[in-house]
Amino acid sequence: MAEFNSAVDTVAVDALVGCCHCWRWAREVAAQRPFADLAALHDCAAQVWETMGEAEWLEAFAGHPRIGDLSVLRDKYSTASREQGQVAAADEAVLQELMQLNRDYEARHGFIFIVCASGKSAAEMRDLLRERLPHSTQEELRTGAAEQAKITALRLDRAFATDPEQE
Repeated sequence: MAEFNSAVDTVAVDALVGCCHCWRWAREVAAQRPFADLAALHDCAAQVWETMGEAEWLEAFAGHPRIGDLSVLRDKYSTASREQGQVAAADEAVLQELMQLNRDYEARHGFIFIVCASGKSAAEMRDLLRERLPHSTQEELRTGAAEQAKITALRLDRAFATDPEQE
């Protein structure tokens, strides 16, 4: 945390953009430094995210690969392979349905389906897609923003938990 707190603004903002692909959010969180610990960073990140609107949500959503995008999942170094790892183990029928539901969702709502995939199987995400597909776009924007907050929290943990001062 000390290194992040003392980093030049561009470095701090870049680190935060890696956790949530929203530049305004990242700049506003970085401007709140220094943080006493990871919990304080989490609190600030959540508070700032709550002030963001549709444009920022869509910017963050655009930084994600589609759920079940096997070409991205095959890259063992990608964030998606860590976050959607269980999807790669799904059978072909589930993967094909997931891809079609993703296309249907994007056609209906104009943005990709956002879900905190950590710990979820492809079938669970397919079922969530089925459930959420008929929702209004405004409802899905709000739901996606809440899911993005969960994803960001996990990424903050991963990015900052290895700090020796946090262990």
